[in-house]
Amino acid sequence: MERKLTYQDFESLAEFRRLIRRFLHFSEQAARNAGLEPKQHQLLLALKGLPGNVRPRVAEVAQRLHIQHHSAVELINRLEAAGFVRRQRAAEDRREVLLYLTPHGEKVLQQLSLDHREELRSQGPELLEALQQLLANSRNGRRRK
Repeated sequence: MERKLTYQDFESLAEFRRLIRRFLHFSEQAARNAGLEPKQHQLLLALKGLPGNVRPRVAEVAQRLHIQHHSAVELINRLEAAGFVRRQRAAEDRREVLLYLTPHGEKVLQQLSLDHREELRSQGPELLEALQQLLANSRNGRRRK
């Protein structure tokens, strides 16, 4: 039996998307104000936020950003040229290149992350409410079959 979506389902999904887009717009503008392109900011955050057991390599960053390896390399090239990241050969295997934030990259990412946390404090309750409504509609929809 095919499930039909209700007007409320579409309304909830549209509201959730609107709120996500509003946060992403804030994030993109904050990155640009800090002198970064949004993807560059995302790469810095992905690099800084890698789990402790994951080596900071291009492949891991590309995977976390859902981009091709060569696209990650280009982002890293630009970030390195601007002084946000540095490459370093691994001591145990000189073929392996590891990525690190520079002090400048750390400083910029720290401020951006503080700004994002504040924005989430502001927008978070509304976003959470929209997500809860969306999930409630989804649960109710399964019961309507």
